[in-house]
Amino acid sequence: MTLLSIDNVTKRFGGLTAVDAVSFDIAEGEIMGLLGPNGSGKTTLVNLVSGDLSADGGRITLAGTTLTGRRPDQIARVGVARTFQLVRILPSLTLTENVMVPAVFGAKSHWGAAAHEVAQAALEQVGLARRASSNAGELTYIDQKRLELARALAAEPKLLLLDEWLAGLNPTELGEGVALIRSLADSGITILMVEHIMEAVRALCPRVAVMNSGRLIADEATEVALTDPHVIAAYLGEGEDA
Repeated sequence: MTLLSIDNVTKRFGGLTAVDAVSFDIAEGEIMGLLGPNGSGKTTLVNLVSGDLSADGGRITLAGTTLTGRRPDQIARVGVARTFQLVRILPSLTLTENVMVPAVFGAKSHWGAAAHEVAQAALEQVGLARRASSNAGELTYIDQKRLELARALAAEPKLLLLDEWLAGLNPTELGEGVALIRSLADSGITILMVEHIMEAVRALCPRVAVMNSGRLIADEATEVALTDPHVIAAYLGEGEDA
């Protein structure tokens, strides 16, 4: 069953077409990679799905509900959550308080003790439960990333958008991160992940979509895409799409 449908979606910034008539679907429970060189339009597309940007054309739907034209808070209520390339936490609050915010404003809108319970479960899921009462501003970079993921999970999404969440991790942390994302997928959450670490893409994503210069140049099995001459040329800066 299709969960997310991206149909002919376009986004322009002045004379630049950052996303150029992109179309693909993601099935419920699927984990899919979104690849491409820097500046190819990946994050812009994620911003369109999450409502951080408005599309200039095309339609985005989640389980048949139109997301196009909705505000980010409305899209969160429908069941979409995300992480960002640059970590966004509330440093003056505790970890629990950070995670309670999306529990309140997420898909199921918990309050009081229920929001606290959801927050604690999300912190446990990412390995931060023991530090729940700590101040978020005291966290290391990797733990800030864990906290941001916990915030996304507390919104109880149907679709989780990960924008280079694994970037900047050392090999041990990367292995832990891959295992964590796999556990989320196994729990039934549908995941679209922007990623440059091919080791992680191969480990997690049976299928990838590849963008270059705003256009979709591949949508196929991961191992097929990573040997596709058009994909290789895009990453190496060769050919007409470089």
